[in-house]
Amino acid sequence: MLKILFRRIIIYWQKWVIFRFANQRQLLSIVPIKFTGAFIIGLCVSLLFAACTVNNPTNTTAVSVNNSTPTKASVVRFGYQKSAILLKSKGLLEKRLQPEGTSVKWIEFPAGPQLLEAMNVGSIDLGHTGESPPIFAQAAGAAITYIAGIAPSPASSAILVRKNSAIKTVNELKGKKIAFQKGSSAHYMLVQILEKNGLKYSDIQPIYLPPADARAAFVKGSIDAWAIWDPFYAAAEKSADSRVLIDGTGINKQGGYYLASKNFANQQPEIIKAILEEIQNLEEWSEQNRNEVAVTLSPILGIDLETMQKSTNRKKFGITPVTQDLITLQQQVADKFYELKLIPKQINVKEAMLTPEQYAAFSPKIK
Repeated sequence: MLKILFRRIIIYWQKWVIFRFANQRQLLSIVPIKFTGAFIIGLCVSLLFAACTVNNPTNTTAVSVNNSTPTKASVVRFGYQKSAILLKSKGLLEKRLQPEGTSVKWIEFPAGPQLLEAMNVGSIDLGHTGESPPIFAQAAGAAITYIAGIAPSPASSAILVRKNSAIKTVNELKGKKIAFQKGSSAHYMLVQILEKNGLKYSDIQPIYLPPADARAAFVKGSIDAWAIWDPFYAAAEKSADSRVLIDGTGINKQGGYYLASKNFANQQPEIIKAILEEIQNLEEWSEQNRNEVAVTLSPILGIDLETMQKSTNRKKFGITPVTQDLITLQQQVADKFYELKLIPKQINVKEAMLTPEQYAAFSPKIK
């Protein structure tokens, strides 16, 4: 059938050439015509072959890609904040992963938003944040995913004012300058506290600053209040001439999350499982050894022992599975930030979640 088709193409081509050049008496010889026909046949065969190759679902390249098994990562790049420095200082992940030929590289960030920005551009593989940073990251198109929840510690965050401030109640924050890291857990805590006390987010003057810069502005007196979390909160209580206006007790309904890039989560489930097991072991140990935690962290963070003990005692330790209830709470956070026009589009939190089978493959210690 193809042979007949090609023959007809050659005949039509010959007739067109003869007609085209008849008036000029410039007829093509049979050799060029045969060459042209051969060229067309070759072209048709090439196109046909290419089309079959593209449409063939058993493409050898696709098979080799789809059937490839990801190799175990030689390095895990772990993003962390000061609130999780105990995990780094104990060296538990290194000990667990070294027999597998995997090392750990630790990269510190001042807050969750910066950590997830780094994850989005491929600079780190996993890390932990509060509930708000993943919302802003997902709205910006970041390819991240949730791998575990963190037990909530509502008393570990607060809104601080200076000791000599005239502000005595939350209602008196109206019109005031309040500093906090945009897109952080403190951001959402502030939104919740304002609404609980009859204020709108638009009633305050938000000043977006990372913790170190916010502390400097607070001490200088260029802001009226500061929404912050531990250990910055604990340090400010001790040495920044501050007073707690209100903390997150009765406000925060969730803690934070451990997150990973989607590629890392899909390709390294065994490493994630090992990491979560070590984190949970450390959390269980910390719950029973709070004073030792404080003693360990005090010199590392440069915070006196008494203040560190206070911070440690108001923290709840533990990680939790990513359940439907947690997803529902996280969607509420996303909806609120969209309602306030703080993220550019409405998002579906489930799109950043793994499958039930993937979650089931993680640490059995997460209960």
